[in-house]
Amino acid sequence: MAMVGLFWITEDAVYLGAEPRGSASGVRFTEDGVEALGTDPGGFWAWDGIVGIDVDDVPVRSAARRLASMVFDSVVVALTGEGELPPGFTVRLTTGDGMVEVGVFTAAAGGIYEAVEYELSTAVLGRLADGGTGLDDLLAWGRDHAAAGTPDRGEREALLRGWAGDRCAS
Repeated sequence: MAMVGLFWITEDAVYLGAEPRGSASGVRFTEDGVEALGTDPGGFWAWDGIVGIDVDDVPVRSAARRLASMVFDSVVVALTGEGELPPGFTVRLTTGDGMVEVGVFTAAAGGIYEAVEYELSTAVLGRLADGGTGLDDLLAWGRDHAAAGTPDRGEREALLRGWAGDRCAS
C-alpha cells in the first residue's frame, strides 16, 4: 500500500484517508463506485450517482511546520509513552439523493498533509466526481507500484498533477 496525497492506494482499491481497520469508518473507491465503510448506515454509490466529493478539516501544514509538528509529537510519545489516534477529517459525498458525511483518519506520516498535496488531491476528487477522470489510472498505479510503498514527495506531486489533469492549478 502507498500514500499519495489524501489517497491510500492498495493493489485493488483506493481509500480516501487511511484504510479503515476493524469498525473504523472510511471511504473506499473502486471501479464500480464509492463505498462508505464502518458507518451506520453504510452505503454504496455508483460513480454516475456521485455529484461531488469534498473534504473538511484536513490537517494541512507547510513542509517546515509539518516537520516541526512530527518532531514535537515524537518527543511527547518518547517522554510519556502515550500515543494517540491520528487526526481525522470529514469526507462529504454528494449524490443525487443528498449528502453523506463520513469521518476518516489521515494516512499521512504524522497525521498532517502538505499543502501542495492537499490542493492537488482536491483537484483529483473534483475530476472523479464530475467524470473528468476515472479511477482506472489510480488503480493501475496501485497494481504496479503500491507494494513498493509510498513514493517520495516529488513523485507523489507528479502523480497527483497527472491525475488532476486540467484541474491542476500549477
